Amino acid sequence: MRILITTAGSRGDVAPFTGLGRRLLDAGHQVTVAAHPAFAALVGGCGLGYRPVPGDPQGLIRAWSRAASPEEARALTRAYVDGLADGVAEAVAGGSDLVLTAFGPAPLSQAAGEAFGVPVIGTYLAPAFATGQFPLPGARDADGLGPEGNLAAGRAVLRRAEGLFAGAVTRLRTRLGLPADAPSAPADIQPVFHGFSPLVVPRPDDWPSRAEVAGYWWPPRPDRWQPPAELVDFLQAGPPPVFIGFGSMAPGQGERLSKLVAAAVERAGVRAVVQAGWAELSGCGADVLPIGDLPHDWLFPRTAAVVHHAGAGTTAAGLRAGVPAVPVPVMADQPFWASRLYQLGVAPRPLPFQDLTAEALGSAITSCLSEPAHRRRAAELAQRIAAEDGAAAVLAHIGSGGAG
Repeated sequence: MRILITTAGSRGDVAPFTGLGRRLLDAGHQVTVAAHPAFAALVGGCGLGYRPVPGDPQGLIRAWSRAASPEEARALTRAYVDGLADGVAEAVAGGSDLVLTAFGPAPLSQAAGEAFGVPVIGTYLAPAFATGQFPLPGARDADGLGPEGNLAAGRAVLRRAEGLFAGAVTRLRTRLGLPADAPSAPADIQPVFHGFSPLVVPRPDDWPSRAEVAGYWWPPRPDRWQPPAELVDFLQAGPPPVFIGFGSMAPGQGERLSKLVAAAVERAGVRAVVQAGWAELSGCGADVLPIGDLPHDWLFPRTAAVVHHAGAGTTAAGLRAGVPAVPVPVMADQPFWASRLYQLGVAPRPLPFQDLTAEALGSAITSCLSEPAHRRRAAELAQRIAAEDGAAAVLAHIGSGGAG
């Protein structure tokens, strides 16, 4: 089959789909990923086809921070979502037998699939159905709500997500000749496979039968990738370092965060590998090495702990590596994953980004490393996760003809 995967957002919203795409490719399918231009090389480097979807999430976050008013911020968001709608429609129109869609662009993918007669399957990286068992990622005031409160909070998250895309979906449906009064929504897609481990988030009993928890989709390493010699030398020159990186968070805060991280590392008395990310972190001193993007599956097992923003992808990579974490959540689904790491016993209590200081981060690193149970639990969980095959359920559904 010609399979199109549509996604949008940061690197963490794209990389897992390169893993799922490679498995589909190995099974004999033709696989193309539609994503922002910044990720064309990532997709192509994994041997997959690529179609562009307009948008620069990093630039959008920067523009939001400079917006003079809420109205200006909303206009920026509308322009981004409208561009995304055009790109998804063009990607689907380019030819495919099946669309796999991430949660964000799901209503756009569904509208385009309906217009061009292509079935759509949901492939979501975070829980996306309201449940009484926990508040969905992104819920406001998510602590101690109880089953009814959890359900209400989850439904509110889904309403906000639908509202963000509602105007673009209506405009897209009209342009594609579809009835505008039948809006597409992520909750309408079936089936939906969630790309995280049931050991991390067990499937809630009150989810609809079409919603499955499949397991992680691990990003492949780019073809012919080799670790930088400077990094190899640094790792061999002393005890395992702590990894520190905030992924796509905090663009424009590099100078402040770099100083904070350096002071925290000194306070904790550890060596550190610091990943630049969108914040453009830098490192200084004999015990700190700055790095750019590289495969977490190679680096994380060689570290003592991983300090990160608790994005879904980085959280998964840390769990896979079997190393403890220091979660520093910033926004969106990150507090949810940070809380999961704490509940699983592989991390100390999360340190919210707004509370981040050199003293607090140094103390959190020390707390993480001085509790042997964190590393023991992380190693046990990694061994169990390694036995899972997250792509298998998707492959079986497509192979059974269920995609049609």
